[in-house]
Amino acid sequence: MKKVLLATVLFGLAGSALAAGKPCDELKSEIDAKIQAKGASGYSLDIVDKGSAADGKVVGTCEGGTKEIVYKR
Repeated sequence: MKKVLLATVLFGLAGSALAAGKPCDELKSEIDAKIQAKGASGYSLDIVDKGSAADGKVVGTCEGGTKEIVYKR
């Protein structure tokens, strides 16, 4: 019984670590590098709370889906 409980706790911890997602700064720099590689200029990438991107296109989510990265020209 103790082994089953221990296995359940360990799987739960592993699952929450995977669900945490990438840090926003890391993902933002990866997206920025891809946009620059295509030769784009005159844009901005902003990290905002999920659902608050009124103007711009959401190009990524981070920190477990709580924040979004918004592309604006």
